[in-house]
Amino acid sequence: MTRETAPAARPGRDRRAVHLPAPPGAPRVSGTPRSTAVVGAGIAGLAAATALAERGVDVTLYEREPYLGGRVGGWPVDLYDGSPATMSRGFHAFFRQYYNLRALLRRTDPGLERLTGLPDYPLLHANGLHDSFRRVPRTPPLSALGFVALSPSFRARDLVRMNPATALGLLDVRVPDVYDRLDGVSAHDFLEALGFPQAARHLAFEVFSRSFFADPRRLSAAEMVLMFHIYFLGSAEGLLFDVPRDPFPAALWDPLGGYLRQHGVTLRTSTAVEYVSPAADGAFTVTAGGAETRHDSVVLALDTPGLRSLVGRSPRLGDAAWRERVARLRTAPPFLVSRLWLDRPVARDRPGFLGTAGYGSLDNVSVLERWESQAARWAGRTGGSVVELHGYALPEDADREVETKRLIDQLGRVYPETRAARILDERHEWRRDCPLFPVGGHEDRPGVHTPQNGLVLAGDLVRTDLPVALMERAATTGFLAANALLRSWGVRGHPLWTVPGHGRSRLLGSLAGRAAGGARRTQRRTR
Repeated sequence: MTRETAPAARPGRDRRAVHLPAPPGAPRVSGTPRSTAVVGAGIAGLAAATALAERGVDVTLYEREPYLGGRVGGWPVDLYDGSPATMSRGFHAFFRQYYNLRALLRRTDPGLERLTGLPDYPLLHANGLHDSFRRVPRTPPLSALGFVALSPSFRARDLVRMNPATALGLLDVRVPDVYDRLDGVSAHDFLEALGFPQAARHLAFEVFSRSFFADPRRLSAAEMVLMFHIYFLGSAEGLLFDVPRDPFPAALWDPLGGYLRQHGVTLRTSTAVEYVSPAADGAFTVTAGGAETRHDSVVLALDTPGLRSLVGRSPRLGDAAWRERVARLRTAPPFLVSRLWLDRPVARDRPGFLGTAGYGSLDNVSVLERWESQAARWAGRTGGSVVELHGYALPEDADREVETKRLIDQLGRVYPETRAARILDERHEWRRDCPLFPVGGHEDRPGVHTPQNGLVLAGDLVRTDLPVALMERAATTGFLAANALLRSWGVRGHPLWTVPGHGRSRLLGSLAGRAAGGARRTQRRTR
């Protein structure tokens, strides 16, 4: 049975969420069978495979790793005592604004009962300042006013010093116009021009910018401001989020894998695609595992290094200009995820997730037994804790062992009771495969459509003019890629939802427009 979200069903509490109707067409493929190779079984590939299979397309899903989920996947490990556990690339927040990702998960979990909400999104600075989003109103602009009123990192004199023209621009973000306005500016320089107080900058804006695994000096201000719009001023869903009750495979991807098999999808895990070659009749030959398979169309749902590599090995894909754009894609700096199995618990009042600033390279701390069943069972049996540390945007030449030690040392500063704890087991994931969204890079970023009929892209690296980011961008572009292929065959696509693509207040928008116009006139006079 196909469990698609009813088009009229609002996906969350925000009454202004935007419904994008399904492209029209026949309910399913009929007549000539259609086949698609989906390369990559991360969120984007899983969304594309689901959307196509539900319309009767014969889908083969290729994945290099032995598991589904891509960067949100997980794999089994044996701990020091022989007990089984699941390792992953770390904590992921499933925000309530992730309408299309959540629609994908509802295929096997209609009530999203495998997710649980964390009660707060606390932020801690090494100087002692502490912010929380638990009591902040969720509906804009009360969300911003509430945050300022409740935050100890804001003072009255800080607000007076802020640049009003730049600040008002935050209240009237418009997608995709925000890229024309701010893509040529770094997130760091934008915050400097804004006059945002230093303490609040660390606790608010840099949380968003570092979610892209990038240093604010290298990140496009447009992407950071878009994040601020999606999660804060453009949506009434708020900044609280859900997390899976179980490890990623059990909670998310194993059930979805079963759902795909029921819809006839062939799952080829542990199978890397070597080449993709277009045929003279418009079809494609996919070479994987030493075997060639013919498909009518191809979805490339790979990470940045994987896409660059596969396109480089497949010289007949696309055209020269498109291939050069793919070759110019870059990855964000390396990041580190360290998971520690400690012999004693952290303090009972520690939150499940804590964002940090001012603690060197440490960006957040998770106490997994607060929500994850597997970690809770281990902690209950041993009396210990399972703690996870993230360090983003590490130096290009960083030493892994040195950075690992630094994260653990900083944990002792954040949670002093862990200094005396013995590490019974530890796992460390050092990766560098997240997309970089550099200053001025948006125009050059490839989109879902390519110059070649039957070939589409999906993933969080893919350009789209919708207000989506991170995991939601991956899911959304997966559905968009499937819809593009379905439309070419005259088959109905899938509906989508997004947060509003512009500011929510006409008055604030008008003030922002006047302020921006005044700033432009001032700039012309001073040239």
